[in-house]
Amino acid sequence: MKAIFSNRRFRSQTEKVLWITIAWTGISLMQFLSVYSVSIQLDMETDHLDARGIMIASILTGVFAGIVGGTTVVSFWEKWLRSLSYGRSIFYMLCTYTLINIVVSAVGSITFSIAGLNASLLEVEMWQVVWDDLFSRAHVINYFFWMAVVLLTLIALQVNDKYGPGVFASFLLGKYFHPKREERIFMFLDLRDSTRIAEKLGEGRYFNFLKDLFRDITPGILDAGGEIYQYVGDEVVVSWDGGSGTSPTNCIQCFLNIQEILSKNTAKYQELYDQEIPEFKAGLHSGYVMVGEIGIVKREIAYSGDVLNTAARIQAKCNELGVDLLLSRTLLDKIKSIPHDLSTKALGNMELRGKQQTVGLYTILGN
Repeated sequence: MKAIFSNRRFRSQTEKVLWITIAWTGISLMQFLSVYSVSIQLDMETDHLDARGIMIASILTGVFAGIVGGTTVVSFWEKWLRSLSYGRSIFYMLCTYTLINIVVSAVGSITFSIAGLNASLLEVEMWQVVWDDLFSRAHVINYFFWMAVVLLTLIALQVNDKYGPGVFASFLLGKYFHPKREERIFMFLDLRDSTRIAEKLGEGRYFNFLKDLFRDITPGILDAGGEIYQYVGDEVVVSWDGGSGTSPTNCIQCFLNIQEILSKNTAKYQELYDQEIPEFKAGLHSGYVMVGEIGIVKREIAYSGDVLNTAARIQAKCNELGVDLLLSRTLLDKIKSIPHDLSTKALGNMELRGKQQTVGLYTILGN
C-alpha cells in the first residue's frame, strides 16, 4: 500500500509542477515578446541583440523558474499555509521567494549574456553585467511582477483545494452548468463516539480535534483518488467516478489509508486530546446521481439522488453490526479484485431506514 500511497502523491505533485512550469514559461515568453515589440515600436536600437537567442533564453528561464519555484510551491508553501499561521507562512514564503528570484534571475542573466551578447563565463565583464542586473531598476520591477505571478499561482492552487481536485476546472469549463446524470461512488465517513468526545473536550478543543483529524486524513483520501464532497459536522462525504474501473478498489483503499494514518498518529492524539484515539466508521454505495451547479452567492457543484441517502443509511448500520466498514452488494459487484490480505464477509440483506427494499451488505476483513 505504501507504494500506491507514494506513487499517487508523487504523480499529483508532479502534475501540479508541470502545469506551473507550462504557465510560467508562457508568461516568461509573453514578457519577452511584449518588451521586444515595444522596443521595435519605439524605434529603439535592437540590431546588436540576438532576438532568437534571447527568446530561447526566456523560455529556458521560464522552465527553470517553473521547476524550481513550482516544486517549492507544491512541496513547501502549500504545506505551510495549511499548518502555520498566515503571518509565519507569508514570512517564510517571502524569504524563499527572494532567494529563488535571485537564483533564477542570476541564471537568466547569465543565459541572456551568453545567448544575446555572445559573452563567456570566463569574462569578468559578463559577471559585472549579472551583478548590475540583480540591482537594477528592471530587476526590482521584475521581482514584484513575478511575486504577483507566484501569488496568483498560489491562489489558484488554494481555490482548487477549496473546491477539490478537478472541481475548479469543471467550474471554469462550465461542465456542470446544465445538470448531468453520472455514475458515482460515495463514502460517508463518520467519527465514532463524537458526542462523548465533544462533551469531554469542550467546544474549542473539539473543534481543534476535528481540524487536526481532517487535515491528517486528507492525504489518504486524495491518494486514493477520492474527491471530498462535503464536511458535515464530524462527517466527511467522499466521492469517486463510478465509471472508472479502478474507483471501487480505490474507495476500499481509501479507508485502509485512513486507518493507517490514524494508527501512526495515535500518540499525538493521546497527548493532545486526553488519551482520545479517533476512529471512523464508513458506508459505501454506488449508483447514478444528478450533478450540477447550484446556488448564486455561494455556488457549488452538488449531487442529488438516492445513492447518497442509501450510503448514509449503510454507514448508520455500522454500530448495529459491530463493524467499521460496510458496502453494498451493488458496489461489491464492481470491485474487480480485493487485496490478497483482505476478504469480504456477507452480512445479509438488511432493511435501511426510509427504504422499502432491502440492501445486501458486506464488510471487509483482514486475513
